[in-house]
Amino acid sequence: MSSQTASPLQVCKDCGGGAPVDAHFCPQCTKILTVTRHGDYFSFLGLPRRLNISPNDLEQRFRGLSRQFHPDYFFNAPPAERRASLERSSYLNDAYRTLKQPITRVEYLLQLEGMAARSPEEASKQVPPDLLEEVFALNEELDEIRDARASGAPADQLKARLEKARGPIEEKRASHEAQLEELSAKWDEAVDRGAPDAERHAVLEALRERVLERNYINNLLAGIEREMSAPGGRGPGSEHV
Repeated sequence: MSSQTASPLQVCKDCGGGAPVDAHFCPQCTKILTVTRHGDYFSFLGLPRRLNISPNDLEQRFRGLSRQFHPDYFFNAPPAERRASLERSSYLNDAYRTLKQPITRVEYLLQLEGMAARSPEEASKQVPPDLLEEVFALNEELDEIRDARASGAPADQLKARLEKARGPIEEKRASHEAQLEELSAKWDEAVDRGAPDAERHAVLEALRERVLERNYINNLLAGIEREMSAPGGRGPGSEHV
């Protein structure tokens, strides 16, 4: 799981020379290299495996590499080089989309470190302990709102109750966003000073739990939104969120 392991070399398919895993062009023959399975989005963009990234720096790296890999520059190149430019352009786009957003950056880091969080669908099946009280209160309130809707209660009255029920869940989400920011800073500090595996692992465990809870909270909020748009009467949306 260590982020300190040595990077393997990639082999140029044109001349057979070796190149660092984060190189884009062969140091020996200067030909564009194919994307290997050894790299990751951080190293591809020349970034350390940190969670706080300057948006401007990321944008500049993306644009600079986009120009280098653009298929137009390889229009008259051999098929292998044209294919490599397309592969690198596609991989670059995926890397940029993933690292641009803080939450997808965290999820990707967890994946790289062998601690991928469960999907939102899987996370919704088990209530995180820290959310038990809010989930119990929300489900009770939603049951009452559904009964009121079935009895013909005015729509504006139901909406007001749903807005009120959403309040505590929104507060939890804000709290989790703050915790994710704090843990991200803690991870970066540990990486910068070369902290031991055990210490970094503890930070990753905490990040993973926050992501799981965040996914669950988003599911709760999505459930409230479904209730807000539900027609009169009890329908398919009557199960607990």
